[in-house]
Amino acid sequence: MVVAQTAKDLVGTWRNTANVTVAADGKRTNQFGANGTGMAIFGADGRFVVVNINPDTPKFASNSRTGGTADENKAGMAGGIGLFGTYTVANKAVTMNVDGSTYPNWTKTAQKRDIVKFGPNEFTWALATSTGGKGEVTWTRIK
Repeated sequence: MVVAQTAKDLVGTWRNTANVTVAADGKRTNQFGANGTGMAIFGADGRFVVVNINPDTPKFASNSRTGGTADENKAGMAGGIGLFGTYTVANKAVTMNVDGSTYPNWTKTAQKRDIVKFGPNEFTWALATSTGGKGEVTWTRIK
């Protein structure tokens, strides 16, 4: 498999095809549920947007984004993440300099993802997750 060498290798639109958390005991869990989905766009200008969601997250009974109950807000936060900013690729890793994120702790941070597999139409990165364990995220190029 080819290794991504520069940001140019990632330029394009990618669909999330797997987003798994691997616990210390080896148990694998779909981070965004059985039907988890997402998209990443890496621009030639060095900017990126990543959004991953669980489409099965329950809707808010109030039909208001700011009117959720504590349980609805908790499920909503666990059911997706979005982030945007600038990115670089070097030393078999993508570094995303996050301008903003739905997870506030990532805003204004550098998030590094180790590229563990790379081909022209699919790649996988690994990371220590914010929820504990190791994450493995696979992306397939959208043509």
